[in-house]
Amino acid sequence: MACTPLTGRGNGAYAGPVAYDVDLAQRIRTLVGLQRGLSEKRMFGGLAFLICGNVAIAASSQGGVLVRVGRERSDELVDTTKASVAVMAGRPRAGWLRVAAEDVRTRRQLTKWVDLGVDVARSLPAKG
Repeated sequence: MACTPLTGRGNGAYAGPVAYDVDLAQRIRTLVGLQRGLSEKRMFGGLAFLICGNVAIAASSQGGVLVRVGRERSDELVDTTKASVAVMAGRPRAGWLRVAAEDVRTRRQLTKWVDLGVDVARSLPAKG
């Protein structure tokens, strides 16, 4: 199912204080580029990047990123990277990982997680 093509995202500036790393959000924005169906939304206390209505990755209010990896890859990635299972509302969330800011400092490090999140979000049915 195709989703709505990207229309203007604005300049990425938001009024008022933000609880996430604005520079990290801009780096993510640059990497997701002009993905079909891309939108941005404040959620999880940070700024999420959605593909066809599905969250791919977010600049987290806790620092670093929150990334959707899918249940089937979660354990493998926790075992082979420095990522940890994301905890939201006090509960671990299968298929979601938290990656610390120091582990997404370079373009190469961040690209890995952005690409993974985008691939997983794109594999899901479009919302809305």
